[in-house]
Amino acid sequence: MTPTRPLCLLAWLLLASPALAAPTLSGARIDDLQGLEQRLGQSEYAAVRERALSQAERLAGGNASDRWARALYLQLAASAAARLDDPLAAAAHLAEARGIRGVERAQADRWLRQEAGLRLRGDQPERARALLDDWFQRHGGTREDHWLMAQLLAAESDWDAAARWVNRALSGGEPSEARATLAATVLQRAGDEGGALALIERRLQGADGDAETWRRAASLAQRLGDPGRAAAIWEAGWRRGVLAGAEDLHQRIRLHLAGGTPARAAELLTTALEEQALPDDLEHRRLLARAWQAARDHDEALAAWRDVAERSGAGDDWLRLGELAYGWGEWDIAGEALAKARDLGEPEAEEWLSSLPEQEGGEVTGGTEKGGPADEA
Repeated sequence: MTPTRPLCLLAWLLLASPALAAPTLSGARIDDLQGLEQRLGQSEYAAVRERALSQAERLAGGNASDRWARALYLQLAASAAARLDDPLAAAAHLAEARGIRGVERAQADRWLRQEAGLRLRGDQPERARALLDDWFQRHGGTREDHWLMAQLLAAESDWDAAARWVNRALSGGEPSEARATLAATVLQRAGDEGGALALIERRLQGADGDAETWRRAASLAQRLGDPGRAAAIWEAGWRRGVLAGAEDLHQRIRLHLAGGTPARAAELLTTALEEQALPDDLEHRRLLARAWQAARDHDEALAAWRDVAERSGAGDDWLRLGELAYGWGEWDIAGEALAKARDLGEPEAEEWLSSLPEQEGGEVTGGTEKGGPADEA
């Protein structure tokens, strides 16, 4: 959106002057302008700007030919200033150029639109928007204009309006990576998280993207209530090597657990603990037990919860094991676990023990005798 190609355009302006009804310039003036253009291409930005502004000042108040040359010198100065990372100075030069008497309306409008982009770069979104509004009043606007307006509105945090311009721009074809990022941000802020996710997923299909893009896509899928989609996105990012490390592995496991593939979560966590990719601590052992439980693998789940209870020595962990074993009809394991939970001060365990079915020999699993006190071991 900046005048960073001054005078490939300058050559066109000079040669096309009859069509623009612009005054004829002398050969010496054309040579000087084209010489500055060449120096600009050689990165002599500061020198070009100084010379162009000096020439523009000298031509102030001249005849029609001088005024046209002055506008072209100011355009050169704007291009040099833009390359020197001074967008507001560049914008001021273009504003001055388009305000010169005798400059054709069409050319002034082109400079106006370039100025709008420079004002945005220079953190003047309100001024940039006013300029672009003026442009739209006389021109239908191209896809580039739609992106610029979306960027302007986003800079003002007017997300709903920005989203409307983003959707117009997107209808014209696939955006660049930078614009796709802008579009996804705008759509998400405007409440269209589904549209934002679809856009990000299209980007991920065409390129690996960075880790944050993959994380953002998975997060959006979770917020949309689709944990399976989130897990699939994360898994794809992991397989491509974009997501890596202990934190990403931990999240990979949790997403599989939440996304309907708990057995896969348990398998991944088992391998991670065996290979010491994750700490072999109570937190991860509990996560493993929950994963096997969600997968309804009775043997693995009961073994995992027993391991947790033995490691922690906590009554509530023994109670959890007992309740799970009871629900699955594993009476021996239930009785043993509930008895230990009772002995460790879990009052609920007594009620569970009293409801265990009778076993052969008149005994009740858990060490109590039929007809005797429930708390006698």
